[in-house]
Amino acid sequence: MKRNDFILLAAIVVIALAAFGAVSLYSAVSTREPEAVVYLNGEEQGRYPLSEDTAVEIRQGNSYNILQIRDGKADITEASCPDKICVNHRAVSKQGESLICLPNKMAVEIENSEEAGIDASTR
Repeated sequence: MKRNDFILLAAIVVIALAAFGAVSLYSAVSTREPEAVVYLNGEEQGRYPLSEDTAVEIRQGNSYNILQIRDGKADITEASCPDKICVNHRAVSKQGESLICLPNKMAVEIENSEEAGIDASTR
């Protein structure tokens, strides 16, 4: 074996180790627990794991929303807003899904969960 052969072999080993490290890091990050993240006026107010059944009152002044987490899904069950669109929305559990109450300036987003499937196609 010549000197260039050793350099090539060392480069292959370094690339393989870097790829293994990247895959390990990605799998460690993607296995975090799914959670509902609550925002009021665009600022994060709390994080609640979807694996624990709970009910949380989110209050801001005279406005309030009740966030209920049950069976791995987040849902707004009660709100002080006049239109109640957030209450009538279906429960969410997939990455990128959200619940929004515009009158109360509150949003709930799902993070660290599996991606939501394709809703429609324009073919």
